[in-house]
Amino acid sequence: MLGTIGHSLLLLGCACASCGIICGYWAGFKRDVRMFNWSSRLIYLFSFAMLVANGVMVYALLIHDFSISYVAQVGSRSTPTLFTIASLWSSLEGSILFWGLILGGYISIFNFSYRNRYRAYMPFALGTLHIIALFFALLISGPANPFEPVFPVPADGPGPNALLQNHVLMLIHPPTLYLGYVGMSVPFAIAVAALLKGELAEGWLKPLRQWTLIPWAFLTVGIILGGWWAYEVLGWGGYWAWDPVENASFLPWLAATAYLHSTIVQERKKILKVWTLSLVLSAFLLTILGTFMTRSGVFNSVHSFTQSSIGPTFLVFLALTLIFSVGLLAGRSHLLESEGRVGALFSRESAFLLNNLVFAVFTFTVLLGTVFPLLTEAFKGVQVSVGEPYFNKMAVPLGLILVFLMGIGPVLPWGQPRIDALIKRFLAPLGVGILAVLGGWFLGMHDGMVLFTFLLVGFASCVSFIEMFVPAFTRAQERREDYWPVFWRMFKVSRRHYGGHIVHLAVFIMVTAIAVSQTYKTSVEASLTKGESMKIDDYVITYKNTEGRQEPHRFSVGALVEVTKGDVSIGEMSPKLNYYQTQREPIGTPAVKTMLSEDLYLSLLSFEKDRSRVAIKAYVLPLVVWIWVTIPLFILGACIAFWPKPRRAQALKG
Repeated sequence: MLGTIGHSLLLLGCACASCGIICGYWAGFKRDVRMFNWSSRLIYLFSFAMLVANGVMVYALLIHDFSISYVAQVGSRSTPTLFTIASLWSSLEGSILFWGLILGGYISIFNFSYRNRYRAYMPFALGTLHIIALFFALLISGPANPFEPVFPVPADGPGPNALLQNHVLMLIHPPTLYLGYVGMSVPFAIAVAALLKGELAEGWLKPLRQWTLIPWAFLTVGIILGGWWAYEVLGWGGYWAWDPVENASFLPWLAATAYLHSTIVQERKKILKVWTLSLVLSAFLLTILGTFMTRSGVFNSVHSFTQSSIGPTFLVFLALTLIFSVGLLAGRSHLLESEGRVGALFSRESAFLLNNLVFAVFTFTVLLGTVFPLLTEAFKGVQVSVGEPYFNKMAVPLGLILVFLMGIGPVLPWGQPRIDALIKRFLAPLGVGILAVLGGWFLGMHDGMVLFTFLLVGFASCVSFIEMFVPAFTRAQERREDYWPVFWRMFKVSRRHYGGHIVHLAVFIMVTAIAVSQTYKTSVEASLTKGESMKIDDYVITYKNTEGRQEPHRFSVGALVEVTKGDVSIGEMSPKLNYYQTQREPIGTPAVKTMLSEDLYLSLLSFEKDRSRVAIKAYVLPLVVWIWVTIPLFILGACIAFWPKPRRAQALKG
């Protein structure tokens, strides 16, 4: 019964999206208000169908209705309730169903926000969103139907993938990443509407910017949470391995970040209109590519939980969308002529142009390294591997160039600079960068690349602090007013400016933490008997005992160790191996002692059944915690940049 209800709701979603396409584009080309209203209503009806269908599936999972194929595939009576709910997105069919829910939420909020505005653009945008909705509705109701009946009905199921049950971050990381992926549909539709209309009005730029910033923020947080999950679960002492599915999320992030920088120049100088829209279209195309990489099973990845036959379907949709996007740009871009021009070589707009060029090269580099092995195997039948050395060799210099540009861009003026004033503005940031290098040297960090990173980060961080706080100080002095009221007025008027610099500071912290943790990571592996110790840096790790624990969904074995640093006791730690009925090999849960300066990270490799001996690998990783600290900073910066200006903000300028 539940399966029939769920599948009927999916078919209703297909019908709504199909009719919505006709109504939306008819309204756009014929300027028919009645058809626009129908397209708008069908958006809500599609969203309602997706919401109830997801509710039906969650209910089926909770009551263990194994007559439904997806429940039989990922459900289990022994799985804890939270992970039972999380199993909605743990495998192919459920994740696509969940995608439909998020898509319905996005397009309904977008439709509600602008239902009475931008009437020249909104019909085209809604028609495009209906096309995307139809594709996913057809996918869910057809080849990826989670409501298929099962005969005979099993008494129990295997439960979700063991990796998805091993840490609470799996309750947060996938939904956050999906909110980033799916959200790129809205700016794609906004860009398509601008091209179909043949005009990118200044007013239409605002929803484009805001609806790109929202999924960008979710994608940013989702990527970092994914690194945190890998660090806390996989037991290898790392957080990023340039895995194909990691790259799948990174690619649209790069394109969206490039757009957010490009739009500043577009708004200020009235240039780069076509390039800006191209970046938005590319971000969406890369999300579809990323979904194909994640769910097709063609890439070997710890993240790729599903082997499926829907890969060709995604490739067809990607190809059609690419042809549509390129054709639209070729046929309509001439209508979006630039109204301004690029200034001098050493101008802010030139720095933004170089920034976008580096982002484009970065995106192509990651894309090439990710798909090259697949293309080589497909066309030549030869298996090749592109691993970390390639990505690090290419990504590290490109990343440092971007940090440099993040520092130098705000220093440069718009238009024609004065060289003497420019040199003066460089002095303080350069001095801070040199102090950062000296500080790193005295702390024992003598690696040339790390010190160069300190120089760039110190320079760029100083620029961000100056840009946030010095203009208010100057204005307060000129007007003889108190500093903080002036700062608050400027903050309210220029929230995007301040939010952007907060995001930049988060990037600088992350870059520093990555550079130090990767360069100065140490590791030791040892086999210990009871009472025996191993040493790593200043830590002494003494094996005490092995303990087993039976949980409803797994059996875990932990090695209890005592840790001291010098003469100070750090306490006990217990790295574990977790055994699941459906998993042949155990899954580790490392023990991590997190401190501001470094992490002590212990992985249990093996143990003797008589508890006499264990094999442990220990890592010391400096500054890793500062990578996770950037999450609230990214969220804060994005929220400040997104928050709309007060109505009187323009009156406060100047």
